Amino acid sequence: MKSIHTITALKFVAFFFILIGLFISSAMATEEPDFSLILKEENIEIREYAQKIIAQVEVSGDFDEASSRGFKLLADFIFGNNITDEGSEKISMTSPVEMYSLENNIQITSPVMSEEGSGVWSVNFTMPKKFTLESLPKPANTAVEIIQVPKEKYVVIVFSGLVTESSYNEKAELLDNYLKAHNLETIGPVKVARYNPPWTLPFFRRNELMVKIN
Repeated sequence: MKSIHTITALKFVAFFFILIGLFISSAMATEEPDFSLILKEENIEIREYAQKIIAQVEVSGDFDEASSRGFKLLADFIFGNNITDEGSEKISMTSPVEMYSLENNIQITSPVMSEEGSGVWSVNFTMPKKFTLESLPKPANTAVEIIQVPKEKYVVIVFSGLVTESSYNEKAELLDNYLKAHNLETIGPVKVARYNPPWTLPFFRRNELMVKIN
């Protein structure tokens, strides 16, 4: 007869693999922007992204407050607060959710995630590739802006866990060191890209810091 400890351990292992299955199936079902991988060195990549359409809002607060406000406004748009010839339309969720400070556009290592202050942020979702500017539903809320983004090249650092002030600062410094070592000229601010819903366990989460280059 199996011991209680053995049964408990087996249940935990089964639960663990169920979580992995749910995570993988969720990730596979969510559309992501198209890009070509130019170079990969450990957890740093250089990517060229294809043209895409984004829905974008500007919000204020600290990182967590602004993230929540921005997500709610964009989710409201894709869940049906929009206008089409037939009334409204639900739009599929994509990943990642991108976010960057509108007040720190020069220094990569600027302390944009300080918990002691608030700022102004841009938050955006990429729209599913099936849409064009003409076919995409129009936002009913004027706070949501639709933008067509041209082909762009980014240096990206990939990491797991929670996006916190300390993890941001650590990865931003690594990203800055890489850019300087390779004499790469940057354009604009560092973006935080998060790929997973908030209930995802930290060690399953995929995050990125990304900065556009010439």
